[in-house]
Amino acid sequence: MVTETAPHRRAPKEGSGAAPPEGVGTLNELLLRRAQATPDAPHLYLGVEDGQPAALTYGQLLEGAQSVAAGLLARGIRPRDTVALMLPTDRNFFFAFFGVLLAGSIPVPIYPPVRADQIEEYARRQSAILANAGVKAMVTFREAERLAHLLKPRIPSLAAVVTADQLAREKLLPTPCAGEPGDIGLIQYTSGSTGDPRGVALTHGNVLANVRAIGQGVQVRSSDVTVCWLPLYHDMGLIGCWFFSLYFGLPIVAMSPLAFLRRPERWLWAIHRYRGSLSPAPNFAYELCARKVSDQALEGLDLSSWRVALNGAEPVSPDTLARFMERFARYGFRAEAMMPVYGLAESSVALSFAPLGRPPRIDRVAREPFQRYGRAEPAPASNPDPLQFVSVGRALPEHEVRLVDDADRPVGERVEGHLQFRGPSAMQGYYRNPEATAAAQYDAWFRTGDLAYLADGELFITGRTKDLIIKAGRNICPQEIEEIAADVPGVRRGCVAAFGVAEPRTGTEGLVLVAETRETDATVRARLASEISKRVGAAARISPDVVKLVPPQTLPKTPSGKLRRGECRKLYLSGTLGQLRPPAWLQVTRLVTGNALVSVKQAVERLTPAPLKQLFVPAPPEPPESQD
Repeated sequence: MVTETAPHRRAPKEGSGAAPPEGVGTLNELLLRRAQATPDAPHLYLGVEDGQPAALTYGQLLEGAQSVAAGLLARGIRPRDTVALMLPTDRNFFFAFFGVLLAGSIPVPIYPPVRADQIEEYARRQSAILANAGVKAMVTFREAERLAHLLKPRIPSLAAVVTADQLAREKLLPTPCAGEPGDIGLIQYTSGSTGDPRGVALTHGNVLANVRAIGQGVQVRSSDVTVCWLPLYHDMGLIGCWFFSLYFGLPIVAMSPLAFLRRPERWLWAIHRYRGSLSPAPNFAYELCARKVSDQALEGLDLSSWRVALNGAEPVSPDTLARFMERFARYGFRAEAMMPVYGLAESSVALSFAPLGRPPRIDRVAREPFQRYGRAEPAPASNPDPLQFVSVGRALPEHEVRLVDDADRPVGERVEGHLQFRGPSAMQGYYRNPEATAAAQYDAWFRTGDLAYLADGELFITGRTKDLIIKAGRNICPQEIEEIAADVPGVRRGCVAAFGVAEPRTGTEGLVLVAETRETDATVRARLASEISKRVGAAARISPDVVKLVPPQTLPKTPSGKLRRGECRKLYLSGTLGQLRPPAWLQVTRLVTGNALVSVKQAVERLTPAPLKQLFVPAPPEPPESQD
């Protein structure tokens, strides 16, 4: 077992970062080189949210990973097998991830269960992911071990469910696998905000190319300190924070996502105490801090060390930027530290960064020509209600972006188009899904599914292709509608979804707006719906056809908190949107019953002789009658 060093209550020393190892080609080699060169240097600071921080050194990380690798090999895991990691943010995740790599296998990080009332949906979703990945083993933690066993009957390939602590009891791995740059380094499952999740296969070379490009984008310094609360099953936390810090030899303060969500000020105080200089987060995190953290909770806070605050992983709101920068200027936060960025799992994580050291650039665009013709014409200062988009800068070094029309022909400056990219960070494809891989490619370019335009060489993201609402000849992006509605008192911020539904009578789409609220009184709810419709109509010059209020925590979201608008539409059309989930005990009962049926089916298939199995195959349908 690995013993952690004594608690560190002070910030890492200035200049504690080390130069990246020359010629390193794999993540395995990166860890081995770091542990060999500076085995006693602190790398990870864990437990900072509960006031008991402890440092984990490079040497300890390697030792723990070797023990996990030995445990996996002892259980029959072989090179190129896929291994699922269902772990929270603690030292076991770090040991397990590199343990899988050192065993020559492929890690598949998935998010651990959080809410008991969503257990059935969690099991359904994770079973589909793990079956697609063909995982041979799952590494989990004691509290989730029973749930992991519930998933096992639904995943034919899964041979072992084991905790990280059980694996770590084995002897150290004698000869860790070094791997090759072209080997798959991980499978990153997309969040599924626009459809079924797909496994993005990334090689070691893809990941390291992206990490190096991020370093150029932030002009990394040896004195930098990374602070991260992002989940490690998500590419922004895993690659953008941890692998980035490991590559450049930077100390990283790793917090639990739940600790941040319960008390967002913990993130800010970690930056203060550890003199954090690099820290990324999605837009909602900046909004949460700007609106919800009290002045009392911030007394004495100093954010002057925060030189790059990356804002990405979801649409960047101009209003959120303004609120955060204004609120925290008094605590030493500089506007030029805010860096809007854009990325996607298919490009490892990062694709474009706004220029370093410049306040965010907001483009004010005339509403009518943009919504009707896709032309991003600058709005005059006198325009009372322009559309506003945030620049996410230029493509990272060695990467390219372009915008094309529906026929994949490049479009001009300030014309909205479909965003495509290429570069060394681009995925190898979707794991065991050649059809989806082929659909995502056009020649050497990858389709992102996002809409955007270029102005002065800088990229402005305008929305998702699949989320676009076409009403009365106007292209409506749902984000603006959702932000307007979220400002209405009584509506839960971040819990509003706008989407279109077909209106055959009018030949256009109807605009449906769904908002979560805690209000239960019928009269109050009627006033709230009316106010939402009124404000959206006044600000966006288009009124929703339907405003539906639903209870809290009923809108479907991805594990990273993004709205699943497609699923919202599906539930709305089925009449089940807003229905409360059944109690956890009933969901578990359903899972157990479903597992029993799966086991019976598998047993019948094993026992039935091959010729008799044809009796269980339905006959092909009769051909249609001739129309002659």
